Amino acid sequence: MQQGTLLRKFSIIVFLLVGLILIGVMGYMGFEGYNFSEAFYMTIITVSTVGFGEVHRLSATGQWFTSFLIIGSFGTFAYGLSSLTQALISGDLAREFKKRNLNKAIDNISDHVIICGYGRNGRRAQQKLKAYGQRVLIIENDPNIIEQHLRSANILFLEGDATEDAVLEQAGITRARALVSTLSKDADNLFVIISARNLNKNIRLISRASSESTEKKLRRVGADSVVMPEGVGGGHMASLVVNPNTVEFLEHLSVEGSSSINLEEIELSELIGKASSCSLNDLQIRQKTGCTVIGIRDPEGNYHINPEINLILAARSKLFVLGTAAQIKSLNQLLDERTNNKI
Repeated sequence: MQQGTLLRKFSIIVFLLVGLILIGVMGYMGFEGYNFSEAFYMTIITVSTVGFGEVHRLSATGQWFTSFLIIGSFGTFAYGLSSLTQALISGDLAREFKKRNLNKAIDNISDHVIICGYGRNGRRAQQKLKAYGQRVLIIENDPNIIEQHLRSANILFLEGDATEDAVLEQAGITRARALVSTLSKDADNLFVIISARNLNKNIRLISRASSESTEKKLRRVGADSVVMPEGVGGGHMASLVVNPNTVEFLEHLSVEGSSSINLEEIELSELIGKASSCSLNDLQIRQKTGCTVIGIRDPEGNYHINPEINLILAARSKLFVLGTAAQIKSLNQLLDERTNNKI
């Protein structure tokens, strides 16, 4: 059954029932001179065929009218029962309720990541983000992919064309924290990034590209990061030849979110950065939390690898730390305490 057909059928059933009752009320009032209350009662007991007695003895015209009213009610109820049975057997009713729940979940989601396209790259991105505990919404327009990978899985998705503004708005683009476009065509990714940037100036945009020329265009229209899967794959294989153990070590750290030791990015608040003497040594991250700071990115975009302990921290700097989930949680608590105490 096509989308919307089930709702349309039930609307027709309700319309027929209401129409049948109105015809019955008007008929009894016109042919028999009943008042509204009597006509409504007579119509209900006739349509429902419960068999109660007549309000008043019917004329010959009233008897003919009642007969046709009963026949009409049989046809209406038969159509309704047939439609309901078909919906139950085919599973359309369950799918309709599931769709309503899905739309409700999409309307309520916020601070989530939108993934446009659920091909190989999209599936991999969704798995990684899920491992990190991120809320993810997939936009996909291929019915086959939806049936095979999304509908039966516990994955929030929206069926539609991600290049359309209306679809992005329905996906909550204004409430999302990031968007990842993994569509197969560079032109489609370009349209998605342009639309997303126009709809949300602050969202982080990441896109797939198949050529360097497309990469430059994507960055010009607002993409924060551009990934060329073929280039990344080739570079990764070369690294496995030159430094296989190093690559394996970095993969173990992870970026899977489930490793015992994880690599995390933590942004410092404005208050911490405003403290004139706030350095790594002042925070005592290693001593108090067990985390190890392996790098810092300052607000200008400069990276400090293996930073000195006396390095002064600027507002909105980002720390790259190694630690267990418990240690990283402890670090966040430490930073929150210092922020609340205004250093």
